[in-house]
Amino acid sequence: MTSVTDDLRLAADFAPATYDDWRKLVDGVLKGAPFEKLVGKTYDGLKLDPIYQRARRVVPISGRASGMPWQIMQRIDHPDAAHANAQALHDLENGANGLTLVFAGANGAYGFGLEPTADAIDRVLDGVFIDAGISIELQVGPQSRMAAIHLAEYVKRKGLAPAACDIRFGLDPIGACAVWGSSPYSWAEIVPAVTSAIKGLARIGFMGPSAVADGRVIHDAGGSEVQELAFVLAAGVAYLRAMEGAGLALEDARSLLYARLSADADQYLTMAKFRALRLLWARIEQSCGLAPKPLFIAADTAWRMLTQRDPYVNMLRATMATFSAGLGGADSINVLPHTLALGLPDPFARRVARNTQLVLLEESNLAKVSDPAAGCGSIETLTQQLCDAAWSMFQEIEGAGGAFAALEQGLIQRKVAATRSAREANFARRKEVLTGASEFPNLHEAHVAVLEAKPVALAPYGETRFKFEALSPMRLAAPFERLRDRSDQILKDRGARPKVFLANLGAPADFTARATFAKSFFETGGIEAVDTEGFTEPAALTAAFKASGAALACLCSSDRTYARHASAAAKALQAAGAKHIYLAGRPGDLEVPLRGAGVNDFIFAGGDALVTLQDAYRLTE
Repeated sequence: MTSVTDDLRLAADFAPATYDDWRKLVDGVLKGAPFEKLVGKTYDGLKLDPIYQRARRVVPISGRASGMPWQIMQRIDHPDAAHANAQALHDLENGANGLTLVFAGANGAYGFGLEPTADAIDRVLDGVFIDAGISIELQVGPQSRMAAIHLAEYVKRKGLAPAACDIRFGLDPIGACAVWGSSPYSWAEIVPAVTSAIKGLARIGFMGPSAVADGRVIHDAGGSEVQELAFVLAAGVAYLRAMEGAGLALEDARSLLYARLSADADQYLTMAKFRALRLLWARIEQSCGLAPKPLFIAADTAWRMLTQRDPYVNMLRATMATFSAGLGGADSINVLPHTLALGLPDPFARRVARNTQLVLLEESNLAKVSDPAAGCGSIETLTQQLCDAAWSMFQEIEGAGGAFAALEQGLIQRKVAATRSAREANFARRKEVLTGASEFPNLHEAHVAVLEAKPVALAPYGETRFKFEALSPMRLAAPFERLRDRSDQILKDRGARPKVFLANLGAPADFTARATFAKSFFETGGIEAVDTEGFTEPAALTAAFKASGAALACLCSSDRTYARHASAAAKALQAAGAKHIYLAGRPGDLEVPLRGAGVNDFIFAGGDALVTLQDAYRLTE
């Protein structure tokens, strides 16, 4: 019997397209330009082709159980335990099935966090049935490492069966040392302390993992995907060695370890990174003589991609990050609320973070297909490239003596610093952008509410006996946001922001494109652009400039119009008192005469916007 769909093959009338067919079309468009112009590169130097053929003879990567959703974790970090408890109960009543308890001083606390005391844990978990299918994850730091013991004691006091509680205790001394850049103890002294805690928790009956290899340490500091993966491998192997040295069989030790990765808005790299970690860890287990089992991988959406300005765009970034981590095989996901860079999120921001996951799971059914990227040429290729490069770097760290020794030697920090520097340079030049912060700003955006809270005061982190360069968290938007903050302060103090007059020349068809570019360029730094309807006469131009109250001016038009009118316009603006004159676009052969007429700088795509904007403030003071 023939079905209706057999007669509706939409491509039946077209010959199948091949890669060679596509290349011929592309070569025609390139008109002799090298095809390599279309090939991109990651910060690790991995090649990104513009098109891939289907990957053949591949199998899905084993991760979450088939068709099972990831755990929807909700961040609990309010310093006031009563408030934190109310948040936890509300989150669990409205779709979350796990709580991430973030303690003050932890990696990822970002200035706030729970008080690391037994009393605080009692109060935060009041009314939470942690033996009823709820997942608990701890994020602890040097001053809060006893929180794991306090939680274990809480379970005992409540008469609960440890094996019935799904708890990931999050012990990570290597990650803590990396972020703090110091340690009161040597690695030889850390090992017995951490293994004693891990063995003690296992002996009591807790089945969940106790130690975590946390890749956010690298990602938050501006590092690359390869560096993040290599660090996770090195930290994980260090903990395995420590547990084996403490008398635990490797078969048991591996079940006491999990990993955490950052998920950002780069869909392909995030998906490939999560897939790569599973393959890499399977290789570690095989090297240990173990039959590979799926590693538990927790995901946090990325801190470094969050913006304070236009924070609602953070919702979109978090959605893409969640989508990518979920399809990449994450076992749990914790979405950072979109206002976290501004302070403690209010109920609306927490609801959005929760519902981002709920919608993707319950309405988009993302968990219904296991490893949907299997066979996708681009992601399969990128996954393998990440595996090869990360394994090589992992071997380099091992050759230096392991994760802690590599930190002491600065090996990891130097690699991360180089990547961070390159990343910051690209953002300064707006080759990569964050919408609302470094592109498409809104100087009149409404105030966004966050909760008021006083951070927990922490005791000093012991005597610093071992000191090395810290891997400090960063946000890519911060340099532009500092300029916006400066603009806000000037507005408050003087009643007006710094201004740049857009000296639009000719008709709208001539100047609109570059005037739009110039407006966005200057307002990303908080310098208000005074737009105009266009001028052909110098007298009208100077009159409008004087009336604008601006100290700076920027010529905007087409190259043809510049050739006819830019020099005269620049002279007129200079005579009218403009402190600095910019021109939107590359000057080409006109640079010498334009500079002679009074043009001081040229703004264009790929130029260092951050340096230009910082200089603009100096010029207006």
